Amino acid sequence: MDLFTPIKPEIPEEYEKLRDMESFSEDMFNRIVEFQEKLHPGWNNALPFDERIKGLPLHALVFSNPDRDPEKYGPTIAPYYPLRGEMRQIAHCARQIAGDPVICDLHPGNGFIGSLLAREGVKVTGLRDPDAKPYQIADFYDAGCYEMRSGKINAIDFPFDVAFSSWMPSEINCTPDILRYHPKLIVYIHTDHVDETSGRKQTGTTAAYTELPKHYRLIGEWSITRPKDFLNEIWAELTPNIEETRVVKIFADEPYHDINVNENLDNVTPYSWEIELDMALTALKAKIHLREHGFPV
Repeated sequence: MDLFTPIKPEIPEEYEKLRDMESFSEDMFNRIVEFQEKLHPGWNNALPFDERIKGLPLHALVFSNPDRDPEKYGPTIAPYYPLRGEMRQIAHCARQIAGDPVICDLHPGNGFIGSLLAREGVKVTGLRDPDAKPYQIADFYDAGCYEMRSGKINAIDFPFDVAFSSWMPSEINCTPDILRYHPKLIVYIHTDHVDETSGRKQTGTTAAYTELPKHYRLIGEWSITRPKDFLNEIWAELTPNIEETRVVKIFADEPYHDINVNENLDNVTPYSWEIELDMALTALKAKIHLREHGFPV
């Protein structure tokens, strides 16, 4: 071998998908532009939910649309990207505590995340506070399996088995109100991130997720970290982002401490945005791999 011939690092099989990066990136950018120009079906609430989420770009779930006025609107679609596996796991827990469990989506926004949960075979009713700031896409729910109501958390007028608290409003502790209804399960999705400018917790308060009565036991917990600049590292045209970790916690009342939390997630079809997430994280891992072998990428 010629001593001056550069040694190419062995490419692990997990990186083979990156050979299609050029065509993948072109399609992804086309869908990002389509969404930003409001040509994507996601903006049209007259269409079926299946059509609205088809090809929804990951970028639209990491960032709000450039034309959003934050003084008037919350996120464009949702405050985070949900994963199919975690929706399956939450629904799996709910089905064990009642024959036909009712889940109350307490901070539904536009109903997007609650609808994904409902599509796993459980009944979900969203309770939208009439005083809450609307999302930029005001309604984004599946009317075939998700019901949206208007009301305050301290005046719920229907029975439910599971309290689903996804992204509790900043610096507000809704847990005392939740406990008034004695739900069998309480599911929290939150982050401990503190806004550097305002100094406010992004979701809820520390007490909201820790100060529950002793008969509520934490039976399941996992976290998902969005790496810093994970899209910008791969596609320089895309916006940098801060690192953020969101946490899912499932608390069960005393009769349900021993339910099986772990669902079999083999052969679960991911959401379309998870394919982009996988490609971005794989490319990021490949860059780190090459840097470790001395290649400046």
